[in-house]
Amino acid sequence: FMDGGRIVETAEPGTFFSSPSTDRAREFLSKILAH
Repeated sequence: FMDGGRIVETAEPGTFFSSPSTDRAREFLSKILAH
């Protein structure tokens, strides 16, 4: 997952979507998965 041009999280897709490890990734996913 990139934020501001920096890689802030690396994970397998299943792990990223089910259990993101950074607050920024959780915020992003909550916004896009709500639609």
